[in-house]
Amino acid sequence: MAPEAAPHIRVLLGAILRAVAPVSGTWLDGTFGAGGYARGLLEAGADKVIAVDRDPLAFEMAGAWSAIWGDRLVMAPGTFSSLDELAAAAGFPSLDGVVLDLGVSSMQLDQAERGFSFLRDGPLDMRMGQAGLSAEDLVNEASEALLADILYHYGEERAARRIAKAIVAARAEARISRTGQLAGIIEKCLPRAKPGQSHPATRSFQAIRIAVNDEFGQLAEGLQAAERALKPGGALAVVTFHSLEDRIVKRFLQDRASTGGGGSRYQPEQAARAPAFTLTPRRAIAPEAEEIAQNPRARSAKLRVARRTETPAEPVSRDVLGLPDIGGLT
Repeated sequence: MAPEAAPHIRVLLGAILRAVAPVSGTWLDGTFGAGGYARGLLEAGADKVIAVDRDPLAFEMAGAWSAIWGDRLVMAPGTFSSLDELAAAAGFPSLDGVVLDLGVSSMQLDQAERGFSFLRDGPLDMRMGQAGLSAEDLVNEASEALLADILYHYGEERAARRIAKAIVAARAEARISRTGQLAGIIEKCLPRAKPGQSHPATRSFQAIRIAVNDEFGQLAEGLQAAERALKPGGALAVVTFHSLEDRIVKRFLQDRASTGGGGSRYQPEQAARAPAFTLTPRRAIAPEAEEIAQNPRARSAKLRVARRTETPAEPVSRDVLGLPDIGGLT
């Protein structure tokens, strides 16, 4: 008997299940959230799913339905950057599949007290793991130059310097502790959004959230951890929601699926080598119109899928992945 439907729809779940079919063996859901992917994998035939999430709330919410799956669903609190270690600690050092749904979850956005959304006034927090440096700490303590770098490199915000200057001026008058305060400061720096355009604070909130949670560093480590944990033939499926995330995933898979040679203005020619992944398919998968109509969050999503080979895992440098070099974060 399957549990009731998950409260939040997982983007591109159907596309993932089609791309990796048949589903069997042991899988790891590195972004457990409301449990949509884990449940989908179990229903599709996975023998076991290891559920990883840094947010304690994810496991609290799962308490109402997770017991139905018995020992087929294994809870593993932590970050997917060490998913290989978490899988080994759970007794499964090699995996048949890994799925990652990047970015902030809808359940986090929906809770004003988590401080992720500029649409709901709440404490300026944004911590996925509810520990460590908060968005309030960052906004009030980082230098103007660091704030500008974060807004530009993590949010592609062209008005980064103007917004950073406004934040520093505002915090000199009073500490910025609410999402509404920060959104108001940003709005004053930018033209009013036209119908159909995103909110003026969208890029800045994205950038600050990424910095607070070290999302790009976590992603780079998580992709390499997946390579270490997957058995030959194992599948890696990654869903991204903006170009910066997708660029990192694309570069990782291109590098690890490469047989060498080539070369470009950015990278020297590589010696011939055996690829660690095969791309299945070679290009990203986009959501179909029907899914977008049912779930608008899917509009910007991309899915990339690859299969592990027998080639031993190797580290990949930050330069190859194109990670922004921003210092000063602790």
